[in-house]
Amino acid sequence: MAESARLSITTSARPAAGRVTLLRAAIVVTVLVAWEALAASGLLFRDVVPSLTIIARALGRLLVHPDFYSHLGFTAAEVGAGLAIGGLAGLAAGIFLGANRFAAQAYEALIYYLGPTPKIIFFPVMIMWFGVGAGSKIAMAAISCFFPIAISTAGGMRRIDRVLIRVGQSFRASGWQMVRKIYLPAMRVPVLNGARLGLGVAIIGALLAETKLSNRGVGYLVIQAYATFDMPRMYALLIVLFVMAIGANALIGRFGGTDRG
Repeated sequence: MAESARLSITTSARPAAGRVTLLRAAIVVTVLVAWEALAASGLLFRDVVPSLTIIARALGRLLVHPDFYSHLGFTAAEVGAGLAIGGLAGLAAGIFLGANRFAAQAYEALIYYLGPTPKIIFFPVMIMWFGVGAGSKIAMAAISCFFPIAISTAGGMRRIDRVLIRVGQSFRASGWQMVRKIYLPAMRVPVLNGARLGLGVAIIGALLAETKLSNRGVGYLVIQAYATFDMPRMYALLIVLFVMAIGANALIGRFGGTDRG
């Protein structure tokens, strides 16, 4: 009977998933058609909104250029290192705040206040601390992703069933055992949702830092294309970033089983 119920749920979910896919495809097609119509209308300067054909050619030239992949790898390394550092720090902070009521009352408000603050204002400090190389960009990515992960983890800690915590305590589990056996499995979804948000802001933080002071990375390429008014190349770079961010986000969702699409 349970098997038949699961089959029924799966069968009913398929039409819904198909409608979602169609809706997503319709949105993409609508945006592309609107862009092409705007490019052909002449309402804006032609080079500001180039046609999709011109952007596609620029994208093709970009993807066959070997230097692009070295810049892409540099940015990916910065984002990955920043996400690892900021993510682990945010996870530890969230567990600490979620498990300690006094610490939450004392410090959690500060995280909520600083969370929405544009992190680019910290970039001069990061340059003084870590120099003009990759260190300051990694620091920007780390500080950007720290806050959403810490906030999501702290909220997830408070939703853990108290029975699970008492079971762990009754077996005299150590702090690390509680984290590994009780906390993390119980709040997998909040942590992974925080990681998905953290990934997005880590990319933004690293790219913004690269546009301000760098001679390497995709952010540097974007600002270089803008400075030379090479709009098709700039849009091609943004498309690559958009696709890669979607892919990384979907990978995190698949890993945690949180992807609804």
